[in-house]
Amino acid sequence: MAELLETRLLKLSAPEAAGLVRGGLRGVERECLRITPDGRLAQTPHPPALGSALTNAFITTDYSEALLEFVTPPQAWNWQTIQFLCDIHQFTMERIGDELLWPLSMPCRIKSDAEVPIAYYGTSNIGRMKTIYRRGLGHRYGSMMQAISGVHYNYSLPDAFWPLYRDLEGDRTALKDFRSAAYLGAVRNVRRLDWLLLYLFGASPALCRSFAQGRESGLDELDRGTLYGPWATSLRMSDLGYRNDAQANLVVSANSLGEYIRDLSHATKLPRAEFARIGVKVDGDYRQLSANQLQIENEFYSTIRPKRVIKPGERPTAALLRGGVQYVELRALDISPWDPVGLNQRQLRFLEVFLIYCLLLDSPPIPAAEQECIDLNHGLVARRGREPGLRLLRGSGDIGLQAWGLSICNGMVAVARLLDPDGKQGHVEAVRHHAKAVEDPAQTPSAALIAELQDRQQSLADYGLDLARRTREYFLSLGTELNQHREALVAEAAESLRRQAEMEADDELDFDEYLARYLA
Repeated sequence: MAELLETRLLKLSAPEAAGLVRGGLRGVERECLRITPDGRLAQTPHPPALGSALTNAFITTDYSEALLEFVTPPQAWNWQTIQFLCDIHQFTMERIGDELLWPLSMPCRIKSDAEVPIAYYGTSNIGRMKTIYRRGLGHRYGSMMQAISGVHYNYSLPDAFWPLYRDLEGDRTALKDFRSAAYLGAVRNVRRLDWLLLYLFGASPALCRSFAQGRESGLDELDRGTLYGPWATSLRMSDLGYRNDAQANLVVSANSLGEYIRDLSHATKLPRAEFARIGVKVDGDYRQLSANQLQIENEFYSTIRPKRVIKPGERPTAALLRGGVQYVELRALDISPWDPVGLNQRQLRFLEVFLIYCLLLDSPPIPAAEQECIDLNHGLVARRGREPGLRLLRGSGDIGLQAWGLSICNGMVAVARLLDPDGKQGHVEAVRHHAKAVEDPAQTPSAALIAELQDRQQSLADYGLDLARRTREYFLSLGTELNQHREALVAEAAESLRRQAEMEADDELDFDEYLARYLA
């Protein structure tokens, strides 16, 4: 694997090729809960001053009315992404009254599923479908689990890179197919190595006791209101979070784009008795979109997805079938509680290097036995990643987490030098900085969070509320003149409301027929 990586890096080091590798685009989707001044989940509707959650390109909602999602457009530079994200936060904070933004991935104090208001998108067919889909998620997995927040990182290499890379590889397949196969290779390697992202960026080693009510968590008590894993990195990515039992046996192959589309499509058509018992349309009201394994493709949770921008009314698998893979979406990141926007430029640099490393590294198909090892490693690191001497499965044996992690980081340095030959962009520094946390688990975010809770003798809920108040003060203290995108955000909020009203007025099909056509 290392030899192929070196060969590809040597070919790409030519000036023309290296310049194209440095021309990638990145975007971020950051989720966060709106909370009341006393730290409870906000019960208020999505603020109209933020525009339409259905059609606003920059500010929408995820599962809940209270779960905001901030979306940056594709940008050529990391600082542009952070700046845009900062501007969205400032814009939002000025328009939510005395409410705050929860700064942690695991939710604030929530008494029950009933306290999590499902997102509402208006009366259009697409708006109704989005709400019903979320209602189905609540019935299937519980609404409290859907209140977990994270950060998604979208990345693509420039279009001009692919013909050159195909020529360097000596490949004669159609460009669309070559690009899709290369991105799928990256997806497979991310699946193999995503445990490193949980280790380095996991910041959810603790949760409010209310979140674990009614089930055995296997966690220790930090205080009366907080449970934690002494060696945990990301409970968000553990069996207590997104790794739910209902999807435990769902395998969607990334060995080729055809297999990925086949498996994902099959899951949306495969009836599941457990979900059939919920009912689909009961007494005239929809409880879920269908009783199948997945209602729609987005229900499948994966740490990385191959994606293409969809057309109105188009399903994600149809978009991939039409045009192939356009970019990848990395979904393994916890919110960084100490960064006002939930992440920082050093993280973005590391992630760019990591994804290119995964793309250039040899990536054979993943057989069922290897997938079992991948799942086991993921669970081990989420729950016990900082445990001294922890060993992971690799090949036919096992290897120490630190040894494997440092090996990956060492390989990434060469990729970082390709992106950052003069060292001025910070990619090499980013890799070396995070390699130090592989050597010393005390330098990970998860260890730092536990240490702060213990030093302050605070519950997670009180700590998060204090941090939320400080974050609010930070954004409100920024001068309006510093918001480079204020005019665009104001215009998009107003225009999005107009677009939603237009969509609602233009619907011609009744909802039952619309849904049947979409699911066909």
